Amino acid sequence: MGRKAQKNDSLPGSLDMLILRTLSLRDLHGYGIVQFIQQSSDNELLVEEGSLYPALQRLELNGWIDGVWGVTSNNRRARIYKITAA
Repeated sequence: MGRKAQKNDSLPGSLDMLILRTLSLRDLHGYGIVQFIQQSSDNELLVEEGSLYPALQRLELNGWIDGVWGVTSNNRRARIYKITAA
């Protein structure tokens, strides 16, 4: 019998690629990244905080992205991520 695919099925490393693709379009904070991925996939891809922030930290430690503290459009303090030249 076949296995029915679930929304959380993904290839290892695919979240990193989704984050990099998103940040190649514009700088965003974590919640903005989650929203963009969900909206651009018609809610087929669901990213949870427990996966997102470790991935952001890993990408930042490897020099692929840079995070700086800033203020969102809602006047809230947030870490804004951008892709680096690396």
